[in-house]
Amino acid sequence: MWWGRVGAMTEQPALTPAAERVLEVVEKLFYDNGIHAVGVDMIAAEAGVTKKTLYDRFGSKDAIVRLYLERRDVRWRAHVTGVVEQSGRFGPRRRVLLMFDALESWMAAENPRGCAFVNALAELPDPDHPARPAIAGEKQWVLDYLRQLVRDTGARNPRKLAASLFMLFEGATVAASLDVVAGAVAGARDAARQLLDAAL
Repeated sequence: MWWGRVGAMTEQPALTPAAERVLEVVEKLFYDNGIHAVGVDMIAAEAGVTKKTLYDRFGSKDAIVRLYLERRDVRWRAHVTGVVEQSGRFGPRRRVLLMFDALESWMAAENPRGCAFVNALAELPDPDHPARPAIAGEKQWVLDYLRQLVRDTGARNPRKLAASLFMLFEGATVAASLDVVAGAVAGARDAARQLLDAAL
């Protein structure tokens, strides 16, 4: 599956083996080094393709950046929903808190340099950049998913509670990546538990 407009899922376009290899390579290059530090020459060399192939397949570096973020978002959403839903084993309140468990395991495995979307936003200040909808889409999805989970708990004022949980979630992401607060995600989960208890 593929993410088109913000929050919507569309079919993934068919990719040639060379194009797939490029996207696998940029996943690591962009995240590890930053988007601006990685040029088309480096991408072509690491992927073992020519610059002509890059432009033939993608059109521009900006398009590659957009696809990099969209594909990462697909993996992130699958990770979160896999942890939270777990074949319906948990009740609504526990499922909200599992969002923070999903964040913690993702941070440990995938996010040593912090949130890829926050990092990309810092590098792409132009609101018209083709990748900006992918950045906004990831954050909007987290908020929308929290709203859905909070509604299922029957909590009072679910939109306000979901917004508070979203701010805890995003704050924990940044704090954990900077290693400023020990156990930042666990601390945010404890705070989320208290907010839920107060609203139920």
